[in-house]
Amino acid sequence: MTEAVLLALPFRDRWLVQNSPARRVPSHGVDLLGERYAIDFVGVDARHRTAAVRDWRTLVATEPPERFVAFGRPILAPVDGVVVQVHDGEEDHAARRSQPALVPYALGAAGRLREGVHAVAGNHVTIALPRTRAFVSLVHLRRGSLRVRVGGQVRTGQPLAECGNSGNSTQPHVHVQVADSLDLTVAQGVPVAFRDFREWLRGRGEPLDRATGLPGERSVVEPLAPAAT
Repeated sequence: MTEAVLLALPFRDRWLVQNSPARRVPSHGVDLLGERYAIDFVGVDARHRTAAVRDWRTLVATEPPERFVAFGRPILAPVDGVVVQVHDGEEDHAARRSQPALVPYALGAAGRLREGVHAVAGNHVTIALPRTRAFVSLVHLRRGSLRVRVGGQVRTGQPLAECGNSGNSTQPHVHVQVADSLDLTVAQGVPVAFRDFREWLRGRGEPLDRATGLPGERSVVEPLAPAAT
């Protein structure tokens, strides 16, 4: 297997891990658009809730993306590199936790795939990693929040945009993947790992500090603060 590309977590604060390649590969159940080893992060609060509000809309309808913790949180560059792709302008649509809202949305996935990458990825940024044929993409960003342009150099930890709910997304989150081509119709996914993070494993109270690794499914992670110099 190709050696994993080591990234920093692209955010501050705590985030819930979903669709982790530590659980299965392909992580999202399909091997399309270079997402074989993709991973999703959903922002949570100190109590590890994705949203503080639950009401009738949570049970039977859609919800505004603004009620979710992740929406509007800064998304940061996970690596040094050059911005090679930027797309903005896709709507941040309503979020869905209820089965009545999730079922018809899931049935529309094939149609969004036929519409093309923008309908699936929404607003996104892609960074070319130096000295490798690898491209890291951060997906489902908030419309109008992108702060970088194609050709710009970025440093790890630099703000890129805000978390949104654009593209094929049921609630605000950031999707991170590395692929071997900018053309996602032919791209192959590349394994990823992350460095310097704290992880609350599902079912365990005390977190673990990890120098490198791949977060587990349904764990909660946050970046470790850099050591004082």
